[in-house]
Amino acid sequence: MPNVGGRNIEVLFSAEQIAERNRELAQKIAERKLERPLAVSILKGSFIFAADLIRAMHDAGVEPDVEFITVSSYGAGTKGGDIRLVRDIDSEVEGRDVLLIDDILESGKTLNFVRELMMSRGARSVSIAVLLDKPGHRKLDLYADFTAFECPDYFVVGYGMDVAHSFRQLPYVGRVMDEPK
Repeated sequence: MPNVGGRNIEVLFSAEQIAERNRELAQKIAERKLERPLAVSILKGSFIFAADLIRAMHDAGVEPDVEFITVSSYGAGTKGGDIRLVRDIDSEVEGRDVLLIDDILESGKTLNFVRELMMSRGARSVSIAVLLDKPGHRKLDLYADFTAFECPDYFVVGYGMDVAHSFRQLPYVGRVMDEPK
């Protein structure tokens, strides 16, 4: 069990497993024959997954334009966990096949918000690629088109995902097994 910053991390999905799944997802995305593809990474958690998946898509013959969007839930104590747009994309989406890339699909609220935003702007289609899926947490009837792994019901870190801005740099997905000292 790796020790990172004095914390023990249980590895759930290794760097090698993730790399293999990225190649497999890229092949499945290539089979869709997307028209004028636009990959939209939902920040912050998806940045490493998006980079690796987009490179794997290149190897599979898919050449998307790449954009980044930042959305946020209103903080604790507000009603309904409303989603707000923090940073928008610059590209036009009308008539394009958009691929949303996110780290984890839990409630579905964030991905649904961004999906609806892209559709309202005239996207030809919007598909979703996620590193992790937690179907037991779903609040909306929303599913990813491309999923690398189904995630156990743990709070996970690594491969772009953090706790208090730590552990994003880890090349694997894991869970913190002990409290900070």
